[in-house]
Amino acid sequence: MSRIGNKPITVPAGVEVKVDGQKITVKGPKGTLEKEIHKNISVTVENNVVKVSRPNDETLNKSIHGLTRTLINNMINGVVTEYTRELQINGVGYRVAKQGNNLNLTLGYSHPVIFEAPAGISFDVPNPNTIIVKGIDKELVGQTAANIRTKRPPEVYRGKGIKYAEEVIRRKVGKTGK
Repeated sequence: MSRIGNKPITVPAGVEVKVDGQKITVKGPKGTLEKEIHKNISVTVENNVVKVSRPNDETLNKSIHGLTRTLINNMINGVVTEYTRELQINGVGYRVAKQGNNLNLTLGYSHPVIFEAPAGISFDVPNPNTIIVKGIDKELVGQTAANIRTKRPPEVYRGKGIKYAEEVIRRKVGKTGK
């Protein structure tokens, strides 16, 4: 029995949830999100409550039941309040600047790295060492932050690179001389 999958989702005021076939559309004050639902999962909306159910207790159905409910809940929360992910840049001479919708990253390479914002994502740069990724799609915000981090992952000897704000880099000691 899925405890998460059986929980009903209350739809807040100002949010419209529409299910047609295997496609769910959530429309809110911040924007609109669409998602395809697995054919074995059924979603019903009545009296501002979304319920997710499965036909039987097969392993596949059990595994996607709670997942589908969580994805729908994330969509509803995203159109009400944007998701954010904060990145920090550490290192001498490492910095970021906003160029229109894109990021201009100076990361110790011989050239600046230009990172283009995907559709539905906006960047905020409060200072030259901080990037805030914002958007209504939780999956896209996380993936964009991960893509930015891959441009210069944090290294364990000096701690230089791009890291998540809440991430702790475990430092290693370097070589010891004689």
